[in-house]
Amino acid sequence: MSETEETVEPPEKIENPLDEEDYQEKYLRLLAEGENMRKRLLKERQDFARLSVEQMAADFLPAMDNLEQALKFADQMSPEVKNWAMGFSMILAQMQDVLTQHGILPFESVGKPFDPHLHEAIEMVATDECPSGTVVKEMVRGYRSRERTVRAARVAVSKDLEQKEPKPE
Repeated sequence: MSETEETVEPPEKIENPLDEEDYQEKYLRLLAEGENMRKRLLKERQDFARLSVEQMAADFLPAMDNLEQALKFADQMSPEVKNWAMGFSMILAQMQDVLTQHGILPFESVGKPFDPHLHEAIEMVATDECPSGTVVKEMVRGYRSRERTVRAARVAVSKDLEQKEPKPE
């Protein structure tokens, strides 16, 4: 070797601050985080799909209500109109089947205690036939999915009769 040539010595071996166990622990954590993220995204996607179906169903319910109301008067119509009404009632039944397939079902309200999560009170009825706060009449049917109310039932709720005191003269 000549004096001008310098020998390059390899750098000193740097001690790795993390040993193999630390790498394995970090790897397992990353795998777990990835799996948790996958599960969370899947649940969010399912929730979004369910909420979309519920919202679309809620948008169709007024039209279904109107169709039901119209069909109530079909028996008073001419034979030709009765035939049309029979076809419309089959269409209505198909629509109700679709809601059922997606887990959206009507619920009964009359005779049950008023629940603000299920009912929308639009009238109060003074009566002594049932306890105060009981649903006595359903004006619009309510619908629920598995987890939540799609549309609250519009109902009349009982209240206690007010005792009228005679006016002093």
